[in-house]
Amino acid sequence: MITSQQMRASRALLGLDQRQLAELAGLSLPTIQRMEASDGQVRGVVDTLVKVIGALENSGIELIGENASSIGIGRGVRLRETADGEGANAVGSILFDKIKSDVEAE
Repeated sequence: MITSQQMRASRALLGLDQRQLAELAGLSLPTIQRMEASDGQVRGVVDTLVKVIGALENSGIELIGENASSIGIGRGVRLRETADGEGANAVGSILFDKIKSDVEAE
């Protein structure tokens, strides 16, 4: 349904802290903290997950599933994987790589 990474990224895009998301979803702060601290797919009571997803979607977030296309318009961000299936941490940024190579050359 939703990953902890999607929750944190959604909050960042909306400029919300955990307390604000908890209020929007009608949940407690510790619940949001527990959900975001999980690794990967968030597990929990379905009603709780639905509340979080609903709050994010009502605020303008489009959650995109694995290998799914986006139905929305406008700008967006998607986490990509390398050909060997490694996460985004192993994938460099064109801008970052340029700056890093400039620094190493000095």
